[in-house]
Amino acid sequence: MKRLWLYIAIMSVGTTAWAQRVLTLDDCRQLALDNNKQLTIARVKQDAAANDKRAMRTKYLPKVDALAGYEWTSREISLLSDETKDKLNNLGTNLNDKMSSTLTNVIGTMVQNGVITPQAAQAMGSTMGKAGQAIEGVGNQLGQGITDAFRSDTRNMFAGSIFIRQPLYMGGAITAANRIADLKEQLMTHQIDMSTQSILYDIEQTYWLVVSVQQKNRLAHSFYDLVKKLNDDVHKMIDEGVATRADGLKVDVRVNEAEMAITQAEDGVALAKMLLCQLCGLPMDSDITLADENSDNIISSGDAYTADGTADGIDRPELHLLEGAIDISREATKLVRAAYLPQVALNAGYLISNPSVYNGFENKFKGIFNVGVIARIPVWTWHEGRYKMNAAKAATTIAELEYEELSEKIDLQVSQCRFKVKEAHKKCDMARKNISSAEENLRCATVGFQEGVMSTTDVMAAQTAWQQAKSQLIEAESDLKMAQVALRKAVGDLRGER
Repeated sequence: MKRLWLYIAIMSVGTTAWAQRVLTLDDCRQLALDNNKQLTIARVKQDAAANDKRAMRTKYLPKVDALAGYEWTSREISLLSDETKDKLNNLGTNLNDKMSSTLTNVIGTMVQNGVITPQAAQAMGSTMGKAGQAIEGVGNQLGQGITDAFRSDTRNMFAGSIFIRQPLYMGGAITAANRIADLKEQLMTHQIDMSTQSILYDIEQTYWLVVSVQQKNRLAHSFYDLVKKLNDDVHKMIDEGVATRADGLKVDVRVNEAEMAITQAEDGVALAKMLLCQLCGLPMDSDITLADENSDNIISSGDAYTADGTADGIDRPELHLLEGAIDISREATKLVRAAYLPQVALNAGYLISNPSVYNGFENKFKGIFNVGVIARIPVWTWHEGRYKMNAAKAATTIAELEYEELSEKIDLQVSQCRFKVKEAHKKCDMARKNISSAEENLRCATVGFQEGVMSTTDVMAAQTAWQQAKSQLIEAESDLKMAQVALRKAVGDLRGER
């Protein structure tokens, strides 16, 4: 039985330890960076910019394209007119008719002149008729062959080609486009840096808010213990007749106020932890404990990040973003100029078709190789290029002025943060001195009350002064921590290790 209870106790302790999660500041920072959606989007954009950069590099390389097609037409292309085709198809008949007419006239003339007899003329006509028929057949066949040879047979056309394009000189457009792609990738890196710093700033501010609220919660409990102890003492004195009922009522009111302060402090801790869980990407009802929330002081002795300890150089991602915008604007100006400069490209390819025309019209696939150079030289554009160049240069000037303005604002912000850090240090020193005085005052009031030389009002006033001094120290240390975080963000040092 004892072993069973021991096992249950061990399991209960293990379950409690597992349910409650202790988080350091570095843990919260890492959780926020891992779970933040906007930072994930920025990383995806960076990958897209890297792919755009790789795609832009291919502009230097030759491009190979292949084309293929088929087309049917209702009529074929004819190189001969219908009249010419008719003459060629009846070439022998037309020749025979002209020869017969000419020979008939010649034979008739010879008969009239007595050169030959009519019988001889008749025999010659019979012989020439037979010869004309033979010539007519050969001539018509020859004409039909010529007509057929000129047929294009283009109702079914097949064509295909492979060609290569290699830019030789594009006015600097490809170089400028690649430079822009490089700059955009760098901008995405700075964008991630800016998002990271913003996330870490929110996390650290919320973390120290939780720590300060938790310390005020502890202070509220400590103050309640003081007031409760006084309340018990006063009621004992009332029973002994040393104190009056009015003194007891005063202390009762103060006890009720202390209980209300505890409730408010606990609610504040719960709300602050819910906000921290939301920033870390954890369920808002997670049971978390911060490593620094139970420490006596928010500001540790080794915390030396002060106004004098900051680096002189300011490394803000916002400045890098504007620097990149200026460089991109300058490269865009080069792109505009390249559009109005000569451009030269090399073309080469192979073309195949059916029907082919390289040996007359043939229903065979035949092709040819081709190589050439294409040059494009703008001659007159009515000063369009100059106007666009002026507009692009104006955009660069605007970006440079915005950079100067942002630099001035950042310098002012850094100076303000440094002053706030110094002021917060002074408040911490003053608050520590006030605590020493308040603790001594409370000790004297307590001793005096116990000896009967001081009233309950004096003790409650001393307790209130002690509570206010403690609260002021917590607020001063919290303000100092917040001011240090703001200063680190202002100088661009809110990244990596603390």
